[in-house]
Amino acid sequence: EVQLVESGGGLVQAGGSLTLSCAASGFTVDDYAIGWFRQAPGKQREGLSCIVNSDGRTYFANSRFTISKDNTKHTVTLEMDHLKPEDTAVYYCAADRFCGPGVMRSGMDHWGKGTLVTVSS
Repeated sequence: EVQLVESGGGLVQAGGSLTLSCAASGFTVDDYAIGWFRQAPGKQREGLSCIVNSDGRTYFANSRFTISKDNTKHTVTLEMDHLKPEDTAVYYCAADRFCGPGVMRSGMDHWGKGTLVTVSS
């Protein structure tokens, strides 16, 4: 069973940084890409970034966010810098066979439960 567990959310002041982690298990991680998405209250889900675990290729939709992977821990992190109040949202990691603009728009096959990030002004 595919399991994706996010951690690292919390409250941060505007201008600060936060790093989210996604722990993946239950599948062959190298066969998948991991992506990060977010959904703010009353807004549509937004794709942020994804990384192909097998070769490290990445796709970014937000220049302030950096995705990286730790193969030994089967973990993908999202480092978020210069945070703004409008970055407040529930952040989700997800897994799919593909990484790119298409899945960033349509969504991925498997999802975590999300972690809340709140940016105060």
